[in-house]
Amino acid sequence: MLKIRFSCGFYTLLLMATLLLPLISSAASKWKSLEKDGIHDPDSPAMGVLQEPAAALSKLPQNTSGNMVDWVKALEDGAIHPRTNLWPETKVRIRNDDVFLEKTGEMPVVRFPHRAHTMWLDCKNCHEKYFISKKGANPITMMKILQGYYCGRCHGAVAFPLTECDRCHSVPRSKLEKIKAESRKAENRK
Repeated sequence: MLKIRFSCGFYTLLLMATLLLPLISSAASKWKSLEKDGIHDPDSPAMGVLQEPAAALSKLPQNTSGNMVDWVKALEDGAIHPRTNLWPETKVRIRNDDVFLEKTGEMPVVRFPHRAHTMWLDCKNCHEKYFISKKGANPITMMKILQGYYCGRCHGAVAFPLTECDRCHSVPRSKLEKIKAESRKAENRK
């Protein structure tokens, strides 16, 4: 009798295939048509002039959550050009620094990239209303974020969902000092 031995790699591959297959097979139907999204009235005369989400979004860099678009990459690649302000005299301040939030228990450290946020949000969108501009002044916890405070004002509502932990908790503690140093160098170059 032939015995087949499977390694952990095989089971990992099998698990990944099981998880990814629905995503791959639904790639064509990522975005519901306006007729079937449950929001738009399919009998409305406006349906003829509205652009279908798939027509607009499929050309942009893809993501695995939300509306399936990586908006920061789309912005960095020049695929989109959002209006940064209402008044021409308004100066846009793009910050290149990262803020590292280390009080995360056993989770990896949170790296907050100011650049990804200030490329299309004014500082006043967050400071001083939701975040105080002083190190250690914001008692951020996951519970508060889940309740809609701090990062939760946008994430989970209009920005990527809170279920993608590693998008924020991205810095292993063993590499923190090295990544902080690299971040400072990059900040000084820009």
